[in-house]
Amino acid sequence: MRSSAALLVIFLLLQPSFFFDALSQTDVTTAPMEEKEKQALYYTIQGFVGKLWNGSELYPDPCGWTPIQGVSCDLFDSMWYVTTINIGPTYDNSLECSKKAEFSPYLFELRHLKSLSIFNCFASTNTQQTTIPADNWNKLSSSMQNLELRSNKGLLGKVPHVLGQLVNLQSLVLSNNSLTGELPRELGNLVHLKRLTLSGNQLYGNLPKSLGATLAELLILDISNNHLVGPLHSSLGGLTSLLKLDLSNNLLNGSLPLELSKLKNLTLLDLRNNNLSGAFNPSLLGMVSLQDMVLSNNPFGETIEKFDWKSLENLTYLDLSNMGLVGGIPNSITELKKLRFLSLKNNQLSGFVPAKLVDMPSLSALYINGNNLSGELGFPKDFYKRMRFASWNNPNLCYNSGAGETTGQGPIGVDECINRDGNSVHHLDLGENVSGEQTTQGFDGNVSSGSSAYPLHRFLWIAFLELVAILFLRY
Repeated sequence: MRSSAALLVIFLLLQPSFFFDALSQTDVTTAPMEEKEKQALYYTIQGFVGKLWNGSELYPDPCGWTPIQGVSCDLFDSMWYVTTINIGPTYDNSLECSKKAEFSPYLFELRHLKSLSIFNCFASTNTQQTTIPADNWNKLSSSMQNLELRSNKGLLGKVPHVLGQLVNLQSLVLSNNSLTGELPRELGNLVHLKRLTLSGNQLYGNLPKSLGATLAELLILDISNNHLVGPLHSSLGGLTSLLKLDLSNNLLNGSLPLELSKLKNLTLLDLRNNNLSGAFNPSLLGMVSLQDMVLSNNPFGETIEKFDWKSLENLTYLDLSNMGLVGGIPNSITELKKLRFLSLKNNQLSGFVPAKLVDMPSLSALYINGNNLSGELGFPKDFYKRMRFASWNNPNLCYNSGAGETTGQGPIGVDECINRDGNSVHHLDLGENVSGEQTTQGFDGNVSSGSSAYPLHRFLWIAFLELVAILFLRY
């Protein structure tokens, strides 16, 4: 029996992986933690969760056998140091803040801290106002890589300019708080930043030019849902690594700078709900990787017919609603084979609806309601089956009764096409008229060669006007 045990011990010791793993495990579990570091951690957490929290009794070895939920540590020179702190109701056993939560000055004594995340901690019902500390961030400049303060409606005040001292920061997220004031230009010092998200606050003023001039590594820029004003600066073209640009729901004005054409890696552009205007210029054509373009609710007031849509072949989502667009729907837009969502609603578009829309293989949502489109919708039944489709509030638009939905009804809010004999009209060409002749009747009632079609109520109204004119002339 003894000989068997001895052989087993000798065998295990001859295995290098066993020996070194065991040695490594012993080093990790017995590694000490400076008392100063431990106390700084306890006081930091106590500032957020309340003074009744007794860390020394609950977690005597916070980096070892009594770990704290949301706290991570790393070894530096065979000593434990805190590298990550997450506070807030992220998990069932996460540390949650008290109504008197505050930033403890001991936070800045954790000199190896890489990541700090405070989520839903400072509530608007807190008994005291809380602001982001305006000092001491320089003590964490060599270590801090990630700073996230999210969904803290009781977090007030300005974005402190001293955050620009965190020169190794890769992610700065200050979203859905109650921050005010202008963005500090010192944020341009964060040259290694990959993500900058300041959405859902009450920030105002112009975008600092420094953001575009120095943040060449930035991948995500989201300052949506604020009160930013002024035009977009040409320096934004310097964000050549950018994948996502979201400046929606602000008060931005002016036209799009041509320098945006340098954003060739951009996949999402969201500028909706601003006061931007001007033509669809070449700045958009350079965004060859773009998948989502959302420009709705901006007073562009221009045509989209001259824009080279096929250059944006990767588009899957296109929202140009409520922009005051004029002219027709270009056939070139039907060349976007990956497009799944297209909204042109609530503009001033006129002319025919391109028949080639039916050939777009990925399209599943089409909104053209609220325009001045005319002619016949003669899409086949399977088009309506696979499509979320809206075309109402186009007074001169009608549908072919032979091509309606399976119930025999046409699109909601669109009348059936009839000719002057009162008969239904079928098989009209909705595409480009090869012969150059107009095939539908417009609002003015002028008919050109070929069959004419228009909504029933418009036909009756025009007939009524003609009858009134005849009676007037006769009597």
